[in-house]
Amino acid sequence: MALFKKRQVGKPGEWYYCLVHKKVEEGPECPAKDRFGPYGTPEEAAHAMETAQERNLEWQNDPKWNDTTREEEEEEGGPGGTATAG
Repeated sequence: MALFKKRQVGKPGEWYYCLVHKKVEEGPECPAKDRFGPYGTPEEAAHAMETAQERNLEWQNDPKWNDTTREEEEEEGGPGGTATAG
C-alpha cells in the first residue's frame, strides 16, 4: 500500500481546461477525469468547451457513424420514432 499519492506533474507549455473549476491550468492540476487537454496554448484551452461542442456536432451529423442526421431525428420526433404517420 502506498503511503503517498503520486501527483501528476505537468510539462511546461501544456495547458488544460478544468471542468470542475471552469478555468485554464498549466500542467494537470486536477484529475484527468475533470479536464480537457492538453492544448498548446492557454487560448486553445480557454475554448475547450466550444471545441468539444463543435466536435460533438460533427460526430452527430457524420454519415459514417449515423444513419440519420440530428435534424432528421428531430423531424421524426427524436430517437425511438415517436412521430406519428399522417
